Amino acid sequence: MSNLRNVYLILFSLYWAQGLPVGFMTHALPVILRAQGVSLAHIGGFGLLMLPWSIKILWAPLVDKFGHQKLGHYRSWIIPTQLLTIFVLIALSFIPIESLNQPVYLLAFFVVLLSMNLIGATQDIATDGLAVNILKNEQQQWGNTFQVIGSRLGFIVGGGAILWALDWLNWQMTFLVLAGLVALNTLPILLTKEPQHKSKLQQNNKIQFEWANVKAYLSYFTQTPLLMSWLIVLVTFKVADGLSGPLLKPLMVDMGLSFSQIGIYVTMLGAFAALVGAGIAGLSLKFISRTNALLSFSILKVFSLSAYAYLAYLFEAKIQISRWLIYSVNALEDMVSSMLLVVMLTLVMQYSRKDFAGTDFTFQVAIMATVSGALYSLSGILGDIFGYKIYLCIICLIALITIMPIIKWSKLNKSPS
Repeated sequence: MSNLRNVYLILFSLYWAQGLPVGFMTHALPVILRAQGVSLAHIGGFGLLMLPWSIKILWAPLVDKFGHQKLGHYRSWIIPTQLLTIFVLIALSFIPIESLNQPVYLLAFFVVLLSMNLIGATQDIATDGLAVNILKNEQQQWGNTFQVIGSRLGFIVGGGAILWALDWLNWQMTFLVLAGLVALNTLPILLTKEPQHKSKLQQNNKIQFEWANVKAYLSYFTQTPLLMSWLIVLVTFKVADGLSGPLLKPLMVDMGLSFSQIGIYVTMLGAFAALVGAGIAGLSLKFISRTNALLSFSILKVFSLSAYAYLAYLFEAKIQISRWLIYSVNALEDMVSSMLLVVMLTLVMQYSRKDFAGTDFTFQVAIMATVSGALYSLSGILGDIFGYKIYLCIICLIALITIMPIIKWSKLNKSPS
């Protein structure tokens, strides 16, 4: 992995493969459910499918501790999980979409999706650990840029392309194509040798995962005012995303957009805007500090959510809305979110110790995922109660408030640019 371009290619391919099933569950599934008349509250309940991404910290130390050194510590986790993902996608293709209104098929659908998230979350732990170990400090922003680009491309295919394909391609063939793409993205890691590295978890074979060890581990994030402040940033960072998650795609369904329109002009165009945003963020980190980038992009996030609140106002006032205004607002929000994500993941990597690479990275990301997932389930209920306009205005206010912890952290932070 001495060739830097190969490193970026591997990260890009792994996060692309990871983004395919996640893209389906976060972008396509809410649209499909809303089109079938499912309430916002029930759509929010499907946020439980993302539970493995919130609790993956529970088995992250095992990924750091156990691994086959000859095959490659993290490769020995990544390759099997990639192959299992392919198998699950093939299994998913045999569940008839037209039968999802039957309890037996719906339960099978839920179990298969949950298992796919469990596998994907484990692959993510190993991939993050691999990235932390092979990327030097000056390479982290570009490594995370390729990570976001790869995952967003996965969202394009797993979310947008599926919605588009369902209008002309049958359910089974769509998921078999997805399985083929995951297989294609497994080739780079299969053909590349992982450098030797050992974590402290691996070196200590007698380690016991007891509460005392958990307390000792957590002490890292509470030992200084800076790290305590960073912990608060992690807790509050995804609050606005979690609250708005179940609303945005259903809002577009209610505004009359078809599967193809949402698939192509919302999900695909939005994901392309996210790719542009990732590139902008990667370049910007060469000229401004990570601290200033996080603060600036967080302010832009408030404006992008305000644009959605404006769309909701027009919709509830029964004012005719240009389709391209909807597409543009969505693209803006996706671009800003992507810019924020690149910076945030770069900072998460900065606060991850080499000796606990997968665990530290996973712990920080899991905090954000847990907050977002919990609020996602609650958000659908609140959306049904308040309606789109009022609730999105509340979310904008909350997004503004969550900038305060970033400001406090930025005053303490002395991180490099």
